[in-house]
Amino acid sequence: MFGLPKYPDFYSWITTFRFPRFWNLILLRLSFFISRRSGKSIHWGLPMSISIEPTTSCNLRCPECPSGLRAFSRPTGMLQISEFNTFLHQFGKKLWSINFYFQGEPFLNKELLAMVEIAASKGIYTATSTNAHYFNEELAKQTVASGLHRLIISLDGTTQETYSQYRIGGNLEKVIDGTRRVIAAKKAAKSRTPHIIFQFLVVKPNEHQTLDALELAKELGVDEVRFKTAQVYDYENGNPLIPEQEKYSRYRKGSDGKWKLKNKLDNECWRMWQGCVVTWNGSIVPCCFDKDAQHQLGSLKNQSLKQIWNSSDYQNFRLAILKDRSAIDICRNCSEGTKVWA
Repeated sequence: MFGLPKYPDFYSWITTFRFPRFWNLILLRLSFFISRRSGKSIHWGLPMSISIEPTTSCNLRCPECPSGLRAFSRPTGMLQISEFNTFLHQFGKKLWSINFYFQGEPFLNKELLAMVEIAASKGIYTATSTNAHYFNEELAKQTVASGLHRLIISLDGTTQETYSQYRIGGNLEKVIDGTRRVIAAKKAAKSRTPHIIFQFLVVKPNEHQTLDALELAKELGVDEVRFKTAQVYDYENGNPLIPEQEKYSRYRKGSDGKWKLKNKLDNECWRMWQGCVVTWNGSIVPCCFDKDAQHQLGSLKNQSLKQIWNSSDYQNFRLAILKDRSAIDICRNCSEGTKVWA
């Protein structure tokens, strides 16, 4: 009802329950509801969820990713643990979850797990997403010991040939071996966490392997498999990555031969009320679709999160969405309101 997650790792969310966080969630939901009804940007509360970027660097070259394509126009680098501690202090006691991922491969930042441990020790739900190429036995043990609640592993094929068509430069054997090591470390520690998810980004080259992915996950002992529809940038005239099975596609071919988003772009967005993204160098951007940080709303290096969150720039951005979401470039190809998980 209030936006709490409906995931098999719900136990972990319950353990992070605090009344100030729950009350903040109610305020966010209520102000979002009133804003939708009134068309005015009304906002109460502070972010309940934040994505923070450990690094912009990546070892792979995935075709729809600015990190993989080395196509950023913004500064690139690594989040330092000293700055993370400063940022975390600003997030306050109302923050419920941190996703240690935006762009790049998080485990390239050697301080990632130390940051996870700090957040988890404060009762904050923690998650990250990885291509799982770096899990030796020691790193697997450290990951479990860090208190990480959710580990999303990208599995976009069950054979090397298929996997490497999207995960260019990737090695499927490393992914499978790394997954085994984390599961083994979790069992050895008798730990409930992290909840391990295989995320299968469904594109045309791999859509025939969805059942194989389920079998592989079962064989390894992975907790959950999630099939994700893919965002592609150039889709109006078709794209070789768009799956043939409609349930796995965010796009539909129109009578004029042009491809369009399936979902209607309603003038609303819950993400603008519930959370934000922090880049590696402290810039605040509205959501994960602003991959090149073109809509920076402030910086934690010279403003507090509360100041940025309640600023006129942020309020005007929310108001622009309520008036005409299609007029905002990052919103035109957005998954908000569409079926992301097949």
